[in-house]
Amino acid sequence: MKHWKLGIIAAAFSGSLLAAPMPVVASFSILGDITQQIGGERVAVQTLVGADQDAHVHQLNSGDIRKIRAAKLVLVNGLGIEKAELARAVQQSKVPMAVASQGIKPMAAADDHGHSHGGHNHDHGTEDPHVWNDPVLMQTYAQNVANALIKADPAGKSHYQQRLKNYQTELGQLNTWAAQSFNAIPAAQRKVLTGHDAFGYLGKRYNIQFIAPQGVSTEAEPSARQVAAIIRQIKQQGIKAVFSENIKDSRMVDRIAKETGVKVQGKLYSDALSKTAPANTYVGMFRHNVTALSNAMK
Repeated sequence: MKHWKLGIIAAAFSGSLLAAPMPVVASFSILGDITQQIGGERVAVQTLVGADQDAHVHQLNSGDIRKIRAAKLVLVNGLGIEKAELARAVQQSKVPMAVASQGIKPMAAADDHGHSHGGHNHDHGTEDPHVWNDPVLMQTYAQNVANALIKADPAGKSHYQQRLKNYQTELGQLNTWAAQSFNAIPAAQRKVLTGHDAFGYLGKRYNIQFIAPQGVSTEAEPSARQVAAIIRQIKQQGIKAVFSENIKDSRMVDRIAKETGVKVQGKLYSDALSKTAPANTYVGMFRHNVTALSNAMK
């Protein structure tokens, strides 16, 4: 009899685990994974822009609206990667929304050719939204996600704080490892060509020069003059690290590679996770990119 009563008491205390997980919507796959890492079994995360999909060009659809209305919290990256219509839809649904990049000082989205891409895409503004390519900044990002989860589900506060602490430790280790990997390469060799300008934060953190025919948005089309200038730059500087991206049509990069006689070294995950390994988590994605970049630059 006694054991039976203890069982009931134990069940009452673990009620939080038995409760249905809180439905949360994240705007794209990388943010979705970070939310899941911090939320654990207390959250059920759905993303609007899935693995291998391009957040820059995503149009809100009726399925997205249904997900938003069913959620207790909507998380967005901010810095212009999501279109304004998403914020409007969330406001109409009266679901609380939090911005994961809050408090992170963004880089300006001007490219090497000295012009900003604001003109091509008014949504994108003049800020570079790709903050996830710096694991140091991601500690703040993860903190913002945890704060939003705690606000939406105060009963889970200690659960979220513990998972945040573990995740921030992992991000710190990721940064240390990436710095060691890149420091092994002479600074003059740290030059890379990618399809669009997604790696500015990575370049700034680890002193790597990224060259991209497109600006920070995949919507901005490069001119023939820009492409010719890049081909010239690759030849002059002997750049060997040339990559396509999982979210982009690789024809532009393939053409540049062909005209410069440089081999495309593989694929980087820029704005989206992959559906399966190696890049189906943020940490996995970052490790894959750093390893691929280091090997190509060597």
